[in-house]
Amino acid sequence: MRYRELGRSGLSVSEIGFGAWGIGESSWVGASEDESVRALHRAVDLGVNFVDTARGYGESERIVGRVVRERGADEVLVATKVPPKNGTWPAPDGLDPAETFPGAHIRDSLETSLRVAGLDHYDVLQFHVWSDEWVGRGDWLETIAQLKQEGKIRLFGISINDHQPGNALALVRSGAVDSVQVIYNVFDQAPADALLPACAEHGVGVIVRVALDEGGLTGRITAGTTFPEGDWRNRYFRGDRPAQVERRVAAIVADLGIEPDEIAETALRFVLSAPAVSTVIPGMRSVRNVERNTALSDGRALTADRLAALAGHRWQRNFYS
Repeated sequence: MRYRELGRSGLSVSEIGFGAWGIGESSWVGASEDESVRALHRAVDLGVNFVDTARGYGESERIVGRVVRERGADEVLVATKVPPKNGTWPAPDGLDPAETFPGAHIRDSLETSLRVAGLDHYDVLQFHVWSDEWVGRGDWLETIAQLKQEGKIRLFGISINDHQPGNALALVRSGAVDSVQVIYNVFDQAPADALLPACAEHGVGVIVRVALDEGGLTGRITAGTTFPEGDWRNRYFRGDRPAQVERRVAAIVADLGIEPDEIAETALRFVLSAPAVSTVIPGMRSVRNVERNTALSDGRALTADRLAALAGHRWQRNFYS
């Protein structure tokens, strides 16, 4: 496993982190706690030292906390998220931060997360939505400073609204944030335009989510793909989107001259090719997924020709509208 600095924080994080949304079975059907625990332990065995969870991920915080306690508190860095008080995802324009992240709500959510996980601190506390309209407003920054001083968190981050990488530029430039989490993949390359350069300039760590497009960049989504009832991917891949994904993945395979089963590896290597990226956090609900993904942290970068070819496969769309 190779490691990168999380911005200017002084923390070193594994290139491949552990995205723990799926293990909580809040929106992904089929998760097993026993297998999730095995997957987490195997990930740590293979050098993964960064796990991302959230208050809204069902049982995820509890399961992650269980494994962290079993491994020893210093072996794994854990990030969690505070949901917006108004329960609105993503954050629309025009909201006052008092409606979304007032100080008392931030503290209450963190205390709940600590209690559920059985931990005495989180390494990164993130807001689960963001709007740059909140920079310099509200009492959230004062609360974050107090929580850091109390030792309950080490760093402050945000999870940027889906497909809105430009909505965090003011915060990054303000110096008030330690890390940002953003969707970045072969299809959604927009963060490379302005966000990634800004983070590199200002020493802000970058946590990449949805690097495999929720499975779209694995080659396993076809026109006939279906998901269990209650699985959120029924919305993500609604209508003819599975067929669109299948066509676009086939075009990538043909353009790069790779085998179909190489698409996931290529997609992860694409993300890791960006120097500003600190870690990528694919969801890993099985030992098999852990072993496959962690093997890619081997320093083998994509060639300039392949990166140039992938740049032509941007797909501007929003699966949430």
